[in-house]
Amino acid sequence: MTDRPTAASLPTEPLARLLAVMAWLRDRRHGCPWDIDQTFATIAPYTIEEAYEVADAIERNDMPALKEELGDLLLQVVYHSQMASEAGAFAFDDVAAAIADKMVDRHPHVFGDLKIADADAQTVSWEARKAAERAKKGGPEPTGALDGVAKALPALLRAEKIQKRAARVGFDWKETAPVIDKIEEELGELRAELSARTIDPARLTDELGDVLFAVANLARHCKIDPEAALRATNDKFERRFRYIESRLAAQGRKPAGATLEEMEALWQEAKTQV
Repeated sequence: MTDRPTAASLPTEPLARLLAVMAWLRDRRHGCPWDIDQTFATIAPYTIEEAYEVADAIERNDMPALKEELGDLLLQVVYHSQMASEAGAFAFDDVAAAIADKMVDRHPHVFGDLKIADADAQTVSWEARKAAERAKKGGPEPTGALDGVAKALPALLRAEKIQKRAARVGFDWKETAPVIDKIEEELGELRAELSARTIDPARLTDELGDVLFAVANLARHCKIDPEAALRATNDKFERRFRYIESRLAAQGRKPAGATLEEMEALWQEAKTQV
């Protein structure tokens, strides 16, 4: 790239335009200093953040916001692809072609003659084809049921995934009652740590982690997304606490100047209002 770009010089087709914009942003002569300095590692946190913002727009059923957030997420794919192209590893077209081929291969009941009865059967077929893909690539064969679950996943999501993997080989309760019993057992162990004469932070962390893991397991048995459930509760808490702030502000006060009893009374009031 030699001549300085202008808006008029960019392609008009949307995807080609986006790819050209990113290429110019990374151009060593005319590009943006910030964009030029970025690496896969520095961009990765933004990629994760944008995925969460997509999920947030979906939960709010905000279509204009979803359109914008999907664009931001697409930009992340384009950004990583541009950096890979500069390194001679692959380009955006390779990414698009690879995922299209993967989807065709993993849906032989759509793009072939295989008969699949229902969604559960499709899940079995999907996993079998993933295993075949790994074998074809020549990578190490999975040796355990939990192999391949990414460690970088959010903790609650990873807990749910490894529990599902264990359940596939029979390591699971058939009903929710023993799952609840397990939560109560873990809470008992947590209480014991909290009541110890000397609290060991490492053991306390371990016991609290066991409680969270058991709760994630209950969410899985109830077919509830634990991340979504906690996000909803976060939002509920925020609404109610803001109600407390607004009621105190009407009295010319702030939470720091109120007693816990006063705020608890307002909290109970908030539960009937927001």
